[in-house]
Amino acid sequence: MSLYVLIVGSNLLLIVVICMNRSLHEPISLHEPMYLFLCSLFLNELFGSTGLFPFLLVQILSDIHTLSAPLCFLQNFFLYCYGGVEYLNLAVMSYDRYLAICYPLQYNTRMTFNKITVLFAVTWLGPLLLCVVMTSLSSSLQLCGNIIEKVYCDNYSIVKLACDDTSVNNIYGLIVTSLSIFCPLILIFYTYMKIFRVCFSGCKQTRQKAVSTCTPHLASLLNFSCGACFEVLQSRFNMNNLPNTLRIVLSLYWLACQPVFNPLLYGLNMSKIRIVCKSLVFAQM
Repeated sequence: MSLYVLIVGSNLLLIVVICMNRSLHEPISLHEPMYLFLCSLFLNELFGSTGLFPFLLVQILSDIHTLSAPLCFLQNFFLYCYGGVEYLNLAVMSYDRYLAICYPLQYNTRMTFNKITVLFAVTWLGPLLLCVVMTSLSSSLQLCGNIIEKVYCDNYSIVKLACDDTSVNNIYGLIVTSLSIFCPLILIFYTYMKIFRVCFSGCKQTRQKAVSTCTPHLASLLNFSCGACFEVLQSRFNMNNLPNTLRIVLSLYWLACQPVFNPLLYGLNMSKIRIVCKSLVFAQM
């Protein structure tokens, strides 16, 4: 649980720093759209880790290490929603960087308040609606077993226990995967192609700006994608040839490491956040 405390503390600190910063009273403003999208990202890390660690604690404290069916479906909803929001949030952040680097003079007119509101709504409401339908379809199945060979409940493992026909669940699962993973990745790939094109043809200052703002984003994307990729492969294919401890660690990677990795990555690499954090700490001394 110390890891969960670290996740909550670090992400909550950065959310408070961004939300409490006021451009009228501080020399550095964190109210630019990029920092609002970062705030959404940190909020999602809290959401995802809350879908894992408290449920693990319930199982550890239980004498028979079981999780009730309602809690299992709730955890399934939390974790899939977390994954969908994470990818969409990273896609929105790449689009924001695309506008800032490729259209710096038109950025404020293109990234309007209404557009930011729509992007926030799509980032959160889209995965929420998809996961509500997915969880409803899974919970309506009659299950012939009650043992899931993982440390948390996931939709594919639940569907494999069903006695009923699961064609609808499988088709909908592919739709959710496409909308939650492949569509955001296509948008990210497109925006970075445009960013790299501008960088190679632009001045040194443009390249430096791109490196300073895009490096943490790319690192976060690669870190999360590697963990999510292994989780998908482990769910779909037989990984019994790997040591059990290794499979458990790798299956928890995307849920446990990303919420720690992101606040450290952005908190240490984004100069404005680092400066504001230092000013708040020294102001209290």
